[in-house]
Amino acid sequence: MGDMDIAFPNLGIYLRNVPKTIMIGNFGIALYGIVIGLGMILGLTLSARIAKKTGNDPDVIWDLAAPLLIIGIIGARIYYVIFMWDYYKDDPIQILNLRGGGLAIYGGIIAGVLTIYIYCKVKKLKFPLILDFVMYGLLVGQIMGRWGNFFNREVFGEYTNNLLAMRIPVSMVRERDISASIAAHMTEGTNYIQVHPTFLYEGMWNFAILIFLLLYLEHKKFDGEIALLYFAGYGIGRALIESIRTDQLYITGTTIPVSMVLGLAMAAAAICAELIIRLRIASREKAGTGSAN
Repeated sequence: MGDMDIAFPNLGIYLRNVPKTIMIGNFGIALYGIVIGLGMILGLTLSARIAKKTGNDPDVIWDLAAPLLIIGIIGARIYYVIFMWDYYKDDPIQILNLRGGGLAIYGGIIAGVLTIYIYCKVKKLKFPLILDFVMYGLLVGQIMGRWGNFFNREVFGEYTNNLLAMRIPVSMVRERDISASIAAHMTEGTNYIQVHPTFLYEGMWNFAILIFLLLYLEHKKFDGEIALLYFAGYGIGRALIESIRTDQLYITGTTIPVSMVLGLAMAAAAICAELIIRLRIASREKAGTGSAN
C-alpha cells in the first residue's frame, strides 16, 4: 500500500493519500493541530450553550477559554513527558516538539480542573456547576482529538483481524509503537501493520457518553453530577481500551499502564461520590417529608 494510504480491509474501505499536513506555500500545517483546534472551538461553544440553556452566564465559559486551553495543553504535555522521561532525557529540546505528538489527556484534565477551581474561587462562582458545563466541551474536544490521532497514525492497538481492523504503512508510524505481536503478524513482503483502531474505539465511547449526558442534563440531581458521571464513564472506557494500546505510559519502574490505574481509580471515586451524595439527598428529602407530616 502507498505510504500515505490507510485501509479498513474488513469494511472494504481503502483511503488513498490521507495527508498528515496541509501545505500553504512552503508552510505545512499539521492536520492534527487543525482538528484539535476545531475541537476546542466546538467544545467551548457547546459548553457556553449548555450554560445559557440552564439559565447561567455563557460568558463565564469564554472567560475561562484562554487559560483553560493553554494550561490544559501544558498539563497534557508535562504529564506525557513525566511518564516518557527515558525518551526525552537525552534530548530534552524534543519536549517542545509538539508536532511529534505527545499530549496525555489525563494531564490536561488535571490541569484543567485545577484551573477551573482557582477561577471559581477568584470569581466566587460554584465550582461544581462550572465543571458540569465544561465536561460537555471536554468530550467534544476528546472526540475530535482522536481523529487528530487518525491523521497522525497514532493511538492504535495490538494486531487484530476484527471488523474494524485498520492497516497503516510501517513508514508512517513510530517504531516504538510497533509491538512484538504486531510485528509477528506482518506478512513477508508487506509494508503495513494491521491493528486495533483504538482512537476510533475511544471516540465512539466518548460520543456515547456525550449523548447520554446531553439527555441526562435535565434530570441531574445536584451540581457536579455531570462531572462525576463523566469521570466514571470515561475512566471505565479508557481503562478497557488502554489494555490493548501499544503506546502505553507506565508507572515509573513498572510495566503497569498508568492510564488504566488512573482510569479505574477515577471511576471508582466518582461512583462512590455519586452514591454518597445521592444517599445524602435522599436522607434530607426523607427528613423534610417527615417534619412536614
